[in-house]
Amino acid sequence: MSSEEFEKLHEIYKSLYDELKLMPEKAPKCHGEERKRLVRTFDEKNGEAEEVLQGMEEELRVAPASYRNAMSTNLRLYHRDLGKLQRDMKSFASGFGSSSHTVQGSHHGIYSTQNQESTHLQSQRTLLLQGTDSLNNASQSIERSHRIAAETEHIGSDIIEELGEQREQLDRTKNRLVNTGENLSRSRKILRAMSRRLVTNKLLLGVIIIMELAILGAVVYLKFFRK
Repeated sequence: MSSEEFEKLHEIYKSLYDELKLMPEKAPKCHGEERKRLVRTFDEKNGEAEEVLQGMEEELRVAPASYRNAMSTNLRLYHRDLGKLQRDMKSFASGFGSSSHTVQGSHHGIYSTQNQESTHLQSQRTLLLQGTDSLNNASQSIERSHRIAAETEHIGSDIIEELGEQREQLDRTKNRLVNTGENLSRSRKILRAMSRRLVTNKLLLGVIIIMELAILGAVVYLKFFRK
């Protein structure tokens, strides 16, 4: 059971039920005042049992959802058993002699009315409990859906933020690649210019060397060979 109070009520009901289930068997053996006392005692115990079942139903409404199905099944069985005892007592009471016909007719009306009311209340309570369970299950399902939606939204926000950071990184990498390409282009231009200057300098140096050799040859010729 889900609570100490429910267990206590369960024990009280079992005790009352054990007393009540013996009374229909005693009814045919009783006569006169003894029979009336038995009927009054049955009515009192039956009323107490009904109150105990109502208390158990109140405990059921606040019980955890995992325990409600088993507890609701037990309550339906208790109502069924109690209703059977009421019908049995009514059938035994209806078999008494004509001298007690008026009294038995009165009790027959009482048991019939109580049985109908008990059946009607039981049906209403069962529907109410089923509706409550359905609402609780729906509420739990909605809470789970909200929680999953919140978690999904949080994950989506993280993913969007991460994608934004990656995009910024890609943009920075692209800019660096563009700058690197521009630097490489400038470097190639500088290297080509330096290469052209180097070739030009080599040509000028060759021309200067040739001119110096020509001048030196002319000087040697004029000095040593021309007379």
